[in-house]
Amino acid sequence: MPDILAFSRPAPAPLAPYDRAALAELISQLDATAAARDKAGGTAKHERDLFRASGLLALTIPADLGGLGGDLADALDVTRQIAAVDSALAHLFAFHHFQLATLRFYTPRPQWAPLLELTARNRWFWGNALNPLDKTTFLTPGPDVGDYRINGTKSFCSGASDSDMLIVSALRPGREGLVVAAIPTDRDGVTVHDDWDNIGQRQTDSGRVSFRDVVVLDSEILRDPGPLGSPFASLRSTLGQLILTHIYLGIAEGTLACAAHSIDPQAAPWIASKSEKVGDDPYILRNFGEYWVQTAGAGALTDQARRQFQDAFDLGDRVDQTLRGKVAIAVATAKVASARAALEVSSRMFEVLGARATAGKLRLDRFWRNARTHTLHDPLDYKLHELGDWRLNGRLPTPSFYS
Repeated sequence: MPDILAFSRPAPAPLAPYDRAALAELISQLDATAAARDKAGGTAKHERDLFRASGLLALTIPADLGGLGGDLADALDVTRQIAAVDSALAHLFAFHHFQLATLRFYTPRPQWAPLLELTARNRWFWGNALNPLDKTTFLTPGPDVGDYRINGTKSFCSGASDSDMLIVSALRPGREGLVVAAIPTDRDGVTVHDDWDNIGQRQTDSGRVSFRDVVVLDSEILRDPGPLGSPFASLRSTLGQLILTHIYLGIAEGTLACAAHSIDPQAAPWIASKSEKVGDDPYILRNFGEYWVQTAGAGALTDQARRQFQDAFDLGDRVDQTLRGKVAIAVATAKVASARAALEVSSRMFEVLGARATAGKLRLDRFWRNARTHTLHDPLDYKLHELGDWRLNGRLPTPSFYS
């Protein structure tokens, strides 16, 4: 039988220390090729390897396990910065750390610590195949004691292509609840399909993964406390929502920066303007003011939600349902605001940039396409329903995989 802890590539050179200069260089490299890669779609293999080389995949791994010792707030901040130039790669980076956090939410340290240590040592990239809405993937007992088999197909498996490890979920026939496990992506029977071709987030590799008699060891199942098994474990859902929030905010901030960079304040304004230059045109200034207010407001709410989440995460098993609910409210509030900012600013920036900004070679529409695609992850209407129920009736959100 395969053993998860035996799955290991030759150890590379020690990780380089993370610093802001290294991150800035990585972001610059992603920015330079973002438009061309958006057009090409497919797996960003070269860029994924840049993440591996940067050491940032070990950002949230404790230092005593070979990582950089950062926290999830650090990873979210980096996600936001990357999303300003490339929200697809920001999604991959954030979902890698989401899977690492899933281990910590759903298992005790003796189970997750060896996996994080191997991740730091081998620079593993983790992908996602945990989709609770898919009802066609099943876990059944295998022929040997202590192992199981997974069969079925998962959709929206972000980052599965070129990943080293997968977090996968499955149902058990006749039983309630999800089973979640951590397995190598190259295990026999796992097929990652190259079938993600949506209008936005084009390099998130969010297509299907199929499983045919894939072996899962009992030791690979995350069952203590398992999915939603405690208030702390249910914080995982708020982290997922917070990741989306930071990506949306990054898109809004990146769009605003791109719009400001693309316009010449000294240029002649529209012929009907009474101003001598674009930088003095009242309508241009009003639009930039609108973009700023929306983005800054979303940023303030996101910063607040990130702090509340990290404080709760640091409490571990001392988190109770009330605190967990308050974090969910903060995150939902920030998510709605950041989603609206991303959609509004990425659409309306063309009103100040003019018709030339629609040139296909610029692909400035990618900001809107990315926002439009990603903000459909789960309906904002239901977030607003939860927020209204809390504000009017005092009811905190019921923990689920999306709240």
